[in-house]
Amino acid sequence: MSGTGPGASDGHPHDGHPHDGRRHDGRLPVVIVAGLHGDARRAAARRLLATVPGSVALHHDLSAAAERGTVVREVRDATGVVSTGEAPLVNDCACCALREDLVPELSRLADDGLTRLAVVELWDSVEPRAYAELVAAHGERLVVTQVLTAVDPALVLPYLGNGDDLADVGLAAAPSDRRTVADTWARQLEYAPVLAVTGDPPADDEDRELLAQLHPTARLIRVDGSGAVAGEPTGTQTGTSAGTPVWGSAGASAGELAAAAFAGFDVEAAAARQHPACALLPQEADASGVGTYVWHRTRPFHPERLYRALEDLTCAAARSRGRFWLADRPDTLLAWDAAGGALCVESAGPWLAALPDAAWEAVSPARRAAAALDWHPLHGDRCQRLVFTSPGLDREGIARLLDSCLLTDAEYAAGRAAWKRLPPAFDALLEV
Repeated sequence: MSGTGPGASDGHPHDGHPHDGRRHDGRLPVVIVAGLHGDARRAAARRLLATVPGSVALHHDLSAAAERGTVVREVRDATGVVSTGEAPLVNDCACCALREDLVPELSRLADDGLTRLAVVELWDSVEPRAYAELVAAHGERLVVTQVLTAVDPALVLPYLGNGDDLADVGLAAAPSDRRTVADTWARQLEYAPVLAVTGDPPADDEDRELLAQLHPTARLIRVDGSGAVAGEPTGTQTGTSAGTPVWGSAGASAGELAAAAFAGFDVEAAAARQHPACALLPQEADASGVGTYVWHRTRPFHPERLYRALEDLTCAAARSRGRFWLADRPDTLLAWDAAGGALCVESAGPWLAALPDAAWEAVSPARRAAAALDWHPLHGDRCQRLVFTSPGLDREGIARLLDSCLLTDAEYAAGRAAWKRLPPAFDALLEV
């Protein structure tokens, strides 16, 4: 399996400073730091450089790529900039230039024998998943030891609510980049198992609760705006079903972030957590004015009624995601991903129940486990599982609207042959 874990390396050095990054297998540890919150991201990178002796940060600036025709590369250590360089665009694509340049630069750092940790500080709108998988694919020399996203909690809701195209705010990574600020930020936040959280200025209870409900399994490490570690939350807030950490000012040592950087990262497990069929979705929660509502049903949607309700459902929460099935597409698992007032609906392949028995062995254990949790005697793993998270969440209104989009008793009793003849309202959305 790609990445790290008990079967690869223990993720801890074997001699020297407790976080100097020495590894018995000779590979260079790489930690990826991502996030649209630039000040928070830079603070996290500075903290790692200050804490881990022999660490080096690698950053590619894509901001002026279109004008220059190149991506600017900067390498720095705890004392400042060590070197700069440029990488030419590939097919007018800054992200492609980053992909082409990153591994050779990391390999050079691995070969010099002096670098103990490579901190890849990604540019604002670059998402970490592709680069974690890229680095892991060169596992003979490099090893991803962590992916973390830097967060300013006070900016979580404004960024989730920002439906602007990245191109309109100068953050597109390629001419064909059609992503929005909101969906990019949501993926950056939800992919990383560790969040480096700044507190300048301090966030309020609602901000912190929203962050905790959006990513309840994340490890939170607090870093102040200068890059100093201010303390990692410990314990659990009373009355928070998601197990929200308490955001105290004391607790963590200066090496807490460094320890997390070497803890280990499994790219295959991370990818599985993002797949719509087995995504680790948030559970029900309600605290500090923020709610998470899980809507689960085992009856298919009427395609036309659901299509008419999409705008209202998309705007019903700051963030919603999950999987669903349409009556006229009984074998297709559909992914729901909404943020910033925009919804992305995509086919995620067949439901497990639609596959022949012989194909099940090729399906990941995580997928089979997720299907088992939702298994229905008639429909198998086909179900509706949508999760809505937002301040001021209207659970009852969302439930009524979604329930009104399901097949009626008479429509359901008509059977699958009749379902498939229903008007295919989602063909245009799914580009069929």
